[in-house]
Amino acid sequence: MTQLDVTYHYGAAPSEQALLALSKVRDVYGVRLVEVREADKKVRVEYDASRLNEAVIHQLLRRAGLDIVETVAMIPDVEDIALPAPVKASVT
Repeated sequence: MTQLDVTYHYGAAPSEQALLALSKVRDVYGVRLVEVREADKKVRVEYDASRLNEAVIHQLLRRAGLDIVETVAMIPDVEDIALPAPVKASVT
């Protein structure tokens, strides 16, 4: 069993009907967690990669009525990481 998670940004706030449908996504075999963060407009799904893949998760959320805008990168690009300043050697 390989546990993965994927996070998406969504556009329009989900309707009550979409939220009810999202709660049923949790019942799909292989889906462990569905977390909706309305403040960030993000939804995170934790799933078993030996049963499902990211494309299936995306389709489940779209069918539930969620307006998926983009996938959030779990690891930031190297250019976005602020590196610490190099330490100067001190010779005494």
